[in-house]
Amino acid sequence: MASPAIATLQDAYRQCRDVGMRLSRQRRLVLELLWREKEHLSARDIFERLNSDGRSIGHTSVYQNLEALQSAGIIECIERASGRLYGYRSDPHSHLICEASGSILDLD
Repeated sequence: MASPAIATLQDAYRQCRDVGMRLSRQRRLVLELLWREKEHLSARDIFERLNSDGRSIGHTSVYQNLEALQSAGIIECIERASGRLYGYRSDPHSHLICEASGSILDLD
């Protein structure tokens, strides 16, 4: 059975609870950022954006939470030659990646 669509931040929180995942402050910060930014970000981008917003979080916490959220199917991960990029997961979709700029476009 396919997992339910995760269209909103509240859906992501609900899915975390449904799989028995604790909603720690750090996990909420990562999820909130991904849903707010609506773009694919590297772990470093996430770390830098959260800390520049005054939300203290360590590198290790960012990586551990991204790995746990991705493993549970709550967020998506795109493997690139330059590293992994993470984004919020909505309905199943494909990605168009510009080779010149590296930008990623979600295709519905």
